[in-house]
Amino acid sequence: MNSKADKYPRLWACILMDLVGVASYLIPGFGEMIDAVWGPISAIVFYKWFKTPIGAIIAGSEEMLPYVDIIPTFTIAYFLLKSKKDNAKP
Repeated sequence: MNSKADKYPRLWACILMDLVGVASYLIPGFGEMIDAVWGPISAIVFYKWFKTPIGAIIAGSEEMLPYVDIIPTFTIAYFLLKSKKDNAKP
């Protein structure tokens, strides 16, 4: 019972990815090092889930830049994809 919707990430998974990105704020002094590691991982996961290289670059950069990694990139992408899918239905 594989549907096309199964190929896209679930909302809870996107929220979890965004929470992992924000978790670096919980460890003062090590946050920048964690972001340097998490940024590329985030970009790879983003690309695998959403198949957009520009989005992956934005997601990875957003995690590595200071003070902007609070933006919920995965969740925003989820709703953009969902909106696109909903509008494409006849």
